[in-house]
Amino acid sequence: MSEKETYIGEAEKYLFHVYNRFPVVFERGEGVRLYDTDGKEYLDFGSGIGVMALGYGDEEYKQILKDQIDRILHTSNLFYHPPLVAAAKAMVKVSGMDRVFFTNSGAEAVEGALKTAKKYAYLRDGVSGHEIIAMGHSFHGRTVGSLSVTGSEHYREPFLPLMDGVRFAEFNNIDSVKEQLSDQTCAIILEPVQGEGGLYPAEESFLKETRKICDERDILLIFDEIQCGMGRTGSMLAFQKFGVRPDILTCAKAMGAGVPVGAFLVTDRVAEASLVPGDHGTTYGGNPLVCAAVAGTVDIMEKRNIVGQVAERTPYFEQVLDSFVDRYDFVTARRGMGFMQGLVLTIPVGDVIKKALDQGLVLLSAGSDVLRMLPPLVITEADMDEMAKRLGRVFDEVAVNRNK
Repeated sequence: MSEKETYIGEAEKYLFHVYNRFPVVFERGEGVRLYDTDGKEYLDFGSGIGVMALGYGDEEYKQILKDQIDRILHTSNLFYHPPLVAAAKAMVKVSGMDRVFFTNSGAEAVEGALKTAKKYAYLRDGVSGHEIIAMGHSFHGRTVGSLSVTGSEHYREPFLPLMDGVRFAEFNNIDSVKEQLSDQTCAIILEPVQGEGGLYPAEESFLKETRKICDERDILLIFDEIQCGMGRTGSMLAFQKFGVRPDILTCAKAMGAGVPVGAFLVTDRVAEASLVPGDHGTTYGGNPLVCAAVAGTVDIMEKRNIVGQVAERTPYFEQVLDSFVDRYDFVTARRGMGFMQGLVLTIPVGDVIKKALDQGLVLLSAGSDVLRMLPPLVITEADMDEMAKRLGRVFDEVAVNRNK
């Protein structure tokens, strides 16, 4: 039995089987490449589902973590510590929001955002029972609250009843949003770029009209930028491209470049009229290690102009992907924004991902028909060319088999 087979066998013996993993055991990473236990090299265009913004093995980032481990790892939120302040200042600065609460994941950030909106409305109206409007085909997480506002029924159905008072509107359809409004609506939650739902960017007019409705009715606008935020679209936050500021913002994934961290950020208006001590909490959230990672990641991004490089390299990335649409009849469209892109396929996406792994290329899916790419933010045009060669070999094989 090979080393890989031993690892996989033991994993299947001891782990709760809630993931369908590919039969690959990754051992290390360097730059934008991963290496398995057999020594095989893979070009990574998934970045751990959008997490590894700086790629693997960045020396400056590693040193930040090593230095913090030598100092202190945990204090609880009963006390202050320097990395907490540094991370908070960094996130407020780059987001344009006013206050931040650190969590351990994106789903936790969404839970905190929903609680904040409900508490805001409760204090304003003196009663509970408020409603939230979410978008169809959205994805916000798998915890009870975040799942309740996730717009795909197949995710929700096995766990009903979930949180009451959620209505779903059609994404990019302002009339649909208006139809779901009621006197009990306290928040509207949406992704500026839908990720799991198929790489659909919001239309600027839709976001601005939604913002207007929220302002007129004192409804809080929540932007979920867990996947599309922190540089992935070519601006630090996707909403900054549209000039529409939310009342509450959720972030995670790339903000820590590899460590488990998330956050929800609010405006001063919301902070002063919602959660108070005792309403919300976390044991590990905002610990010294992850806060050092967040502050360090933001600093590295700014010093190296990584977000600017994403914006500069996006047209070439789109050109490379568009070439697949031109060359293969089973690739029908490209969708996305920045380094958050997808190819719409008429062939099984899962089969393409498996064949890509054989070619040493890591890709993702978004639903059953979208081949999703969330590469590290540091990929170069040469990396894009290499991705195109490896994916081209996969598509060429598919084309030959279809023509037999």
